[in-house]
Amino acid sequence: MSFTPLLRQAAAPADGTAHPATARGTDRASSSPPAPAHRIVIVGGGAGGLALAARLGEALRDDRMVSITLVDASLTHVWKPLLHEVAAGTLRPPDGEIDYLQQARMHGFRFHLGTLDTVDRQRRRIWLSALLDEAGEEIAPRRWIGYDTLVLALGSVVNDFGTPGVREHAVALDEAADARRFHRRLLAACARAELVPDGPVDVVIVGGGATGVELAAELIEAVRELARYGARLSAMAQAVRLHLVEAAPRLLGGLPDDVARTVHADLLQLGVRVRLGSAVAEVARDHVLLASGESLHAELTVWAAGIHGPAVLQRLDELELSSDGRLVVTSSLQTTRDPRVFAFGDCAYCVPHVDSAPIPPRAQAAEQQARFLVRALRRRLKGRALPSFHFHDRGVLVALGRHRAVGRLGAADGRNVRLRGLLARWTYWVAQRRHLLALHGLSRTVLATLAGWLGGRTRPRVKLH
Repeated sequence: MSFTPLLRQAAAPADGTAHPATARGTDRASSSPPAPAHRIVIVGGGAGGLALAARLGEALRDDRMVSITLVDASLTHVWKPLLHEVAAGTLRPPDGEIDYLQQARMHGFRFHLGTLDTVDRQRRRIWLSALLDEAGEEIAPRRWIGYDTLVLALGSVVNDFGTPGVREHAVALDEAADARRFHRRLLAACARAELVPDGPVDVVIVGGGATGVELAAELIEAVRELARYGARLSAMAQAVRLHLVEAAPRLLGGLPDDVARTVHADLLQLGVRVRLGSAVAEVARDHVLLASGESLHAELTVWAAGIHGPAVLQRLDELELSSDGRLVVTSSLQTTRDPRVFAFGDCAYCVPHVDSAPIPPRAQAAEQQARFLVRALRRRLKGRALPSFHFHDRGVLVALGRHRAVGRLGAADGRNVRLRGLLARWTYWVAQRRHLLALHGLSRTVLATLAGWLGGRTRPRVKLH
């Protein structure tokens, strides 16, 4: 089956302002209808970008003088906090991929398939790279989309800190394609372990933050499930030998010490070999070399150590960047050098007040910022002053497989409530449902959840292909 017709539909001009470039780099005239009075373009359909497009589309559905266009490099959305489940092959259907085109139709915005190349702030245009299909056929040339308000929600990428071999030999779970690629490699490694009696599957995860911890726990459970389909793997005491390597003296640096200690103990109980205070010197095809000189055998290496702004931010017409390559924004989430350009989520570096800490790069922050921007952009359209964003820390939960989680929740009176075990896992599940509610509404979310639960009775617990 060819996806070319669907790709052509998604790459079609979004609002009469998407233009291809000619061979000389000039702009071909468009015969499309005149553009609306105000064009809002959102680049990046992650947890924040898609939620913003959906909410803003609903709020301005009847305003013919405003157009809303969402641009993303993929046709489907996967909530980034669930990428570790995609990698392990345990993601349930209700939480799976969401079609941008369907969301655009439901919520009254337009979707444009493309990858951001650069921004021309003087002419108020974003340039998108040439669009190719899976066979390498050009669907659309390099082209531009005009904007009056630009919102960047490009997320973040892992920071390799210049460590040799990371880009060549490690997988970074920056997007769903990375997670799917890792899962295919995991299945291949399990197949080799089943067919060739050479011990368990060796996996090294570098980075003891939430992504690394959640992936470690999920992989232990996933490989145990996979082992049930084999003879040799099922006979092993432990089908996967998993190392979690962290350069800091403890896991989960952004969480309280007691939560980190609890997670550490739970991981050890699962069989994860946790190595703290261990910097990585090099990543090779079949091993990870630590700064101490010790070498860890690795059929698969995942790099989850720190974040950095995407490389494209370096090309955005001299917008101010933080030391970790993210866009510096004001308390209203406007970039410091151009009030027409907003940024939020992981790609933005925001210190709301002089005496406050930077807003943490978490999904809950992006979702709160999306809600804030719906109000702020509507005020902007009316020529009113913009408010300041205030982050409300609702706590952090870390999933440890299907049945356990640990973390803290922020109570209304300012106290933190500790959660652990099944109750914490259910709270984590509710957070996922909140994301689906914003996109699908109550009835669709309930139906999808029920259908996924019923369908799960006839499917394996882990993806086998």
